Amino acid sequence: MNRELLLNNLKSNPNKNWDVIIIGGGATGLGAAVDAASRGFETLLVEQSDFAKGTSSRSTKLVHGGVRYLAQGDLSLVFEALHERGLLLQNAPHLVRNQQFIIPIYEWWEGPFYNIGMKVYDLMAGKLGLGPSQKISKEETLAAIPNLDQNGLLGGVIYYDGQFDDSRLAINLAQTAVDNGATVINYIKAVGFTKDDNGLLNGIKLLDVETNEIFIVKGKSFINAAGIFVSDIKKLDEEESANSVILSRGVHIVLDKSFLQGDSAIMIPHTSDGRVLFAVPWHNRVIIGTTDTEVKEPSLEPRASKEEINFLLKTSAKYLCKDPKREDVLSVFAGLRPLAISNGNIIPTKDISRKHQITVSLSGLITITGGKWTIYRKMAEDIIDKAILVGGLDDKECVTKHLSIHGYLKDTNFDEPLYYYGIDKIQIEESLLSTNPKLKEKLHPVLPYLKAEVIWAVKNEMARTVEDFLARRVRALFLDAKASIEIAPEVAKLMAKELNKDSVWIENQIEEYTQLAKGYIL
Repeated sequence: MNRELLLNNLKSNPNKNWDVIIIGGGATGLGAAVDAASRGFETLLVEQSDFAKGTSSRSTKLVHGGVRYLAQGDLSLVFEALHERGLLLQNAPHLVRNQQFIIPIYEWWEGPFYNIGMKVYDLMAGKLGLGPSQKISKEETLAAIPNLDQNGLLGGVIYYDGQFDDSRLAINLAQTAVDNGATVINYIKAVGFTKDDNGLLNGIKLLDVETNEIFIVKGKSFINAAGIFVSDIKKLDEEESANSVILSRGVHIVLDKSFLQGDSAIMIPHTSDGRVLFAVPWHNRVIIGTTDTEVKEPSLEPRASKEEINFLLKTSAKYLCKDPKREDVLSVFAGLRPLAISNGNIIPTKDISRKHQITVSLSGLITITGGKWTIYRKMAEDIIDKAILVGGLDDKECVTKHLSIHGYLKDTNFDEPLYYYGIDKIQIEESLLSTNPKLKEKLHPVLPYLKAEVIWAVKNEMARTVEDFLARRVRALFLDAKASIEIAPEVAKLMAKELNKDSVWIENQIEEYTQLAKGYIL
């Protein structure tokens, strides 16, 4: 996946009429690119920043049906998500794993109530279920999570859901799209459209963010999958377009693994704000989240409020023996959910359905809003089906239900170094680690990442900045923000050599990354 090569091919064919042009390189856009390319359509995807820079790298890292949606009675979404969870586990076994969750029981009525609820969850998953839920005793609950607060604990309910690495999956989807013939490029911003005499879209104006060059590309169908920025893209098409999303901020804190002993995750089904709270083991750390706060303006770098952080610390302290304090937080990250709304929607964001909506403007711009990571594949299928109708494309069947995602490796050992590269791990070992022993060195003692990964990310995963690498190709920024700042200079030097950049670029990158990462430290 080489940016220069893909960009040169794009610019050298100005008269090419693409079947599908997708704006947005998050879960939805990348899924659509995989779907379109695997059906045999000439597919182009552009992303204004880096792949999964926004919401798609800031999730709770769960591939799940959504226990909360079950409680809300949103059964069709739960059915769909449980089905997609099963498919994703089959198609990307190097990134998605079966995770055991425990609901701790502190009131006598909770045991039968949650046990019945989780049995319904099991039934809805059908053949794609990950394991049967069951009620367990206080002793069994503490054996699974030794540092759970014992005060008033009566027992627990075990159930199973999926867990994954969101931005790694995004990169693998970009690679899968390219493997299937798509052109997928980051740091290319949509700045306008061209229309024919009938007012129908026939081209898109693109800005190369790295060079400030503007060029036009022709196409038959245009998909707005810009997530929190969908309204901005709609305005490029129709200045007076109505807002179709409401933004909700979800905040997570990351703690050392000592705060959650054992391999099980905790699910708190009802908090003071009416949400579900998770404490999930991830990359040898613990993620605690999330919140649901409505915000007015989209931002690529949303920040957590003091109230949200206090809520997470206070709520998790009720269930853990070791109460987390502000100084224990290794990283705090926030993401904005673009929730699909109808005009006049005034219900709280936590009650808005996570279902996706597809709309088509008079000029033919197809916009998708809402949805969630777990159902990205189904969202992609729906939107490419719509693009076939709008763009007058050949009617070709979707093939992604059983399409292996780049890196596919069955029976992945999640304890092995570099496991998250899947089958690419072999190439990293053969082409980099065996030829240059220095690349085997760790970048930082408290993080698992190797120098070789920087080279790999630039050459094969389109990493263009220090942030691209430390935030999304590996997860250093999210696992330990301070440690990530310490390795930024080394990463910048390694990247500069591969990208043919000078010392000024190195200094700028270190400064930019340091300022960004400080926002992840309390």
